[in-house]
Amino acid sequence: MPQEKDPTEEENQQRQIIQNGAVTTETHGKHIIHCLTIIGQIEGHYILPAQNKTTKYEHVIPQLVAIEQDPEIEGLIVILNTVGGDVEAGLAIAELIATMETPVVSLVLGGGHSIGVPLACSANYSFIAPSATMTIHPVRMSGLVLGVPQTLSYFDKMQERIVRFVTENSGVSAQRFRQLMMNTGELVMDVGTVLDGERAVEEGLIDELGGLAQAVGKLTELIESRPRAEQPAKEG
Repeated sequence: MPQEKDPTEEENQQRQIIQNGAVTTETHGKHIIHCLTIIGQIEGHYILPAQNKTTKYEHVIPQLVAIEQDPEIEGLIVILNTVGGDVEAGLAIAELIATMETPVVSLVLGGGHSIGVPLACSANYSFIAPSATMTIHPVRMSGLVLGVPQTLSYFDKMQERIVRFVTENSGVSAQRFRQLMMNTGELVMDVGTVLDGERAVEEGLIDELGGLAQAVGKLTELIESRPRAEQPAKEG
């Protein structure tokens, strides 16, 4: 007979999903992994309207620290369906993911637009569903913008940070990524490129086409390929 879930464990999982859009598989899987969802718009220093679906970076960052520090969590799977959002908040999350020792696999479902591109690339291995898309475009800013050379310099530096991060964490070259970013023949009244799943893999942004089973399988492979940590010597 299948083993029944501990009510306390189930309540804990439900609380994680409701509060943070995340869940840790506990005792019933082959390995204990944490699932983190990054959906809607990434909210940074400014609170977005209530009708917007958002991922708050002040929620995600502590989760990542806790995952890295928890010896029981063996791997992290990041599910992405985002329209982008705050550039600095997204880059902060991506940098944390990229520097984790815990094995990380990302899976793009629906969309991984704008700052979602660095987030998808930040994992040890990335997947994208065939029906998903990734939109690449230059840095944008809403609100008051001063028409002075310093503003253009600021945009250029921020854009260069994104280009550097993506090219260091994926298989696309800086020159090709800038070409995709500055494409004028694809988006209406805008510059940039929309890549479907297959093309994102061809361009080298994403490692492989796949879905949940493939992502979990790869994460299991990464977990099991890690060298076993030596047990601390017992006193006496």
